[in-house]
Amino acid sequence: MLNDRQNNILKILGKNDQATVNDLSEELKVSSVTIRQDLNFLEAEGLLKRVHGGAVLKDADDLENRLVVNYEKKLRIARKLASFVNEGETILIESGSVNALLARELLKIKKVTIITTNVYIARQFRKSKQANIIILGGIYQHDSETLVGKITKICIDQINIDKAFIGIDGYTATSGFTLRDLFRAEISSYIIQKAKDVYVVSDSSKFGKTELTNICYISDIQHIATNEDLSLQFQDEFTKAGVDLILA
Repeated sequence: MLNDRQNNILKILGKNDQATVNDLSEELKVSSVTIRQDLNFLEAEGLLKRVHGGAVLKDADDLENRLVVNYEKKLRIARKLASFVNEGETILIESGSVNALLARELLKIKKVTIITTNVYIARQFRKSKQANIIILGGIYQHDSETLVGKITKICIDQINIDKAFIGIDGYTATSGFTLRDLFRAEISSYIIQKAKDVYVVSDSSKFGKTELTNICYISDIQHIATNEDLSLQFQDEFTKAGVDLILA
């Protein structure tokens, strides 16, 4: 179990990818010795990597690590989203840390067919027989455990999707919804074109950021699910655009 200070260290790293001992000591108002002890503990837990003078997140794309950042907010979003999934539906869960938590929550719902492009998400159901799981084929990305490429698109062409849950890395009004991975972005865009009902899923820290490439714009989706402290600027923007804004 992580203490509040260690959770705060992970939050800081989640925003900046790296931090120095001195910066963490100043921001958290504890000694550099305490920070070093925390960093050593977090490294032993596999959550970060120690570097000279500080630390970096172990793997920026590793879902297990990303779950820790803003965990409570992400869990609230996932639990609320689970209530929008009905028995008998066929849903697609793409990737992202909130979507990984959504998969865990859906273990409580019976007779659901879950399609995914992410092996980590599929593994959440390995001990459960109450959901039908379909993993789409493709090129396996080792860090994110996501499947991408032409084969993935061919698989998507063969299925009907009631609801699709898509993770993002950033959003601004001019850039739209963005991802930092070109290959994953290609698949996300394709899913959005095919799905009847699209949910963009992310904690509020991603809004206001622009990443490498666009996957869609507001007009291409029906729902946005995030935490309740999303800025009023974005809340107004999404409401005026006619998007169903789900706040948890």
